[in-house]
Amino acid sequence: MASDGQPVKIPAASLVHGSQAPIKAVQHSGNVLPPSGRPAAPPAAPDLRAQVQLLNKYLNDSGKAYQFRVAPDSDDKIIEQVNPANGEVVGEFPASEFAALARSVGISGVIVDKHA
Repeated sequence: MASDGQPVKIPAASLVHGSQAPIKAVQHSGNVLPPSGRPAAPPAAPDLRAQVQLLNKYLNDSGKAYQFRVAPDSDDKIIEQVNPANGEVVGEFPASEFAALARSVGISGVIVDKHA
């Protein structure tokens, strides 16, 4: 026995019997990384000036007497409501409120969703 100091031979048999589970191909989901290996940059936010132009086009096409513009020295942070008859500024809104502003004049959907 092993207790008498004599070496013992242990048979080299595998303790696990049976077959290995079948290997399945792994399918990846999601976006593929570009060649650089880093995720692609997120899409750029829509240009506020372009969105305000679309808003004005919609208002003009629907016959509503509203007109808006991005305030000239506001670094695209302020939207002004302008009286179309004389160009006078009659209201100001933070650009962050564009979605609410567009909804307040009856617009929803693509213009609002793109900027929000």
